[in-house]
Amino acid sequence: MDQPIHLQIDTGHDISEQLRAVGITPTQQRIQIAEILFSRPQHLSADQILSVVNSEDHVVSKATVYNTLGLFARKGLVREVIVDPVKVFYDSNTSEHHHFYNIDTGELSDIEGGPLIMGELPQLPQNTQAAGVDIIVRLKKSNSK
Repeated sequence: MDQPIHLQIDTGHDISEQLRAVGITPTQQRIQIAEILFSRPQHLSADQILSVVNSEDHVVSKATVYNTLGLFARKGLVREVIVDPVKVFYDSNTSEHHHFYNIDTGELSDIEGGPLIMGELPQLPQNTQAAGVDIIVRLKKSNSK
């Protein structure tokens, strides 16, 4: 697996050159997906990206979208946020941060503010080190009136 490079695409500059800079061959489909993902900080699922790409008079297969998103994640251009086994978001904000996931609406949003305070990590297995901690606070509508 490639080491993440943690680079944010700047849509004000040539996306093709920026993809090449991180070792990605800039195909038309990859450029279209990058333009959607990096137009602003956002959390999008592969299906949402597929829908937007194909609504713009282009035909991109689901496999191409998933493969491109996987490549962007391996290169550190997006963060994969897995909120449950069948729901994955691709976050254009690659900085260290955590998320709220609204179960009722399916919306993923950033937790604003400074770092969260939590206790120590559990004892890690031998010959391992923590590579990061992702916190997802799952929300649902309150039953209180």
